[in-house]
Amino acid sequence: MSNLQRVMMKSRLPPMCPNPRFPKPSDRGFRRQTDYNPLMWDEFFAEKKDVETKQGKFRVYLSAPTEPGAPLLVLLHGGGFSALSWAHFNSEITKLIQCQCLAFDIRGHGDTYTEEEDDLSAERLATDVGEVIQAMYGESAPPIILMGHSMGGAICVHAANMFVLPSLLGVVVIDVVEGTALEALASMQSFLRSRPSTFKSIQHAIEWCVRSGQVRNVESARVSMPGQIINIETKKLATNELPLKVEGSSEEKLEFKHPNAIAEDAEAGDTASASTDATAMAPPVVNVRKYAWRIDLSKSEKYWEGWFSGLSQKFLDIHVPKLLLLAGIDNLDRALTVGQMQGKFQLQVLARCGHAVHEDRPHEVAEVLATYLIRNRFAQPTADGQFLRHMPAC
Repeated sequence: MSNLQRVMMKSRLPPMCPNPRFPKPSDRGFRRQTDYNPLMWDEFFAEKKDVETKQGKFRVYLSAPTEPGAPLLVLLHGGGFSALSWAHFNSEITKLIQCQCLAFDIRGHGDTYTEEEDDLSAERLATDVGEVIQAMYGESAPPIILMGHSMGGAICVHAANMFVLPSLLGVVVIDVVEGTALEALASMQSFLRSRPSTFKSIQHAIEWCVRSGQVRNVESARVSMPGQIINIETKKLATNELPLKVEGSSEEKLEFKHPNAIAEDAEAGDTASASTDATAMAPPVVNVRKYAWRIDLSKSEKYWEGWFSGLSQKFLDIHVPKLLLLAGIDNLDRALTVGQMQGKFQLQVLARCGHAVHEDRPHEVAEVLATYLIRNRFAQPTADGQFLRHMPAC
């Protein structure tokens, strides 16, 4: 029988009964399962190393090296996050321009362990940036673009004003403004108390991260969240447990119950007896408190005002070109509004994203930065970056 005959004969047959085990997305009650399994760092970075300084050991992630003279993007994460929050951004920006990315865990975060881990003052954190770069490159550091998010953005401003990086070429700050930051400090403790203190698994932590809105991009949360929690028993970062062992068969996860299916009496009886047996044979309840936060941010309250006080004027006083990325135009305070009207820095607003702008929309942030660096002749475009669309900015 030819294929044409087979198709014609099938078209005359009555429709087949849907298989209750495999519902269609259009069926009522169907919900596509989201993958909350964690991702490894090496899917995004080429290398990780521990850099020793006088203060301790700093965990550093690097992208693949590029041509000589290309800028080095030093990426500073926000409070409570880790260097892995830059994973997707790193993959996107290296596709568009010739550069190398360097992201490291700030003191008290991730896999960085130092003396006086509780010392999170702006001056101490800014000095750490200079010491890490000095330990890695000495006096031959490449041109540096210093980029930070939230608390990391404030540290960028302090580091630029303290001149800890002699080869500094430019500063990029993501979603941190003095006025709104100081106003938010009043409710910060209540926000921290509203977060769960423990998680039963890494997947549970990733799911909370997405559902709570801390990160709206599931793929970003899958790689960044394991760098923010530690195993309560071993006291080690969750990233040290990856990759996770696969438990259970995949066939069990794919079984769905059709919403229109009606169980027979015999089946219902079998199900009831099976559930009774399963309950009797169930293992004892295990401790669900397996993971906790790497850092207790509530203990760093005494440093919060020092991070953000006078930040706007310090940002305007930086002697190198500056770029400010915000999640909303209403976040600008008076000093920055006047400075922006005077052309002292470039402003870019990305809508439809949360506070973690570089995690929610890594491709758009990479496009903004690549366009900025190419226009200022700080970097050369790659083959993919030759036709960048210039996003409107002011």
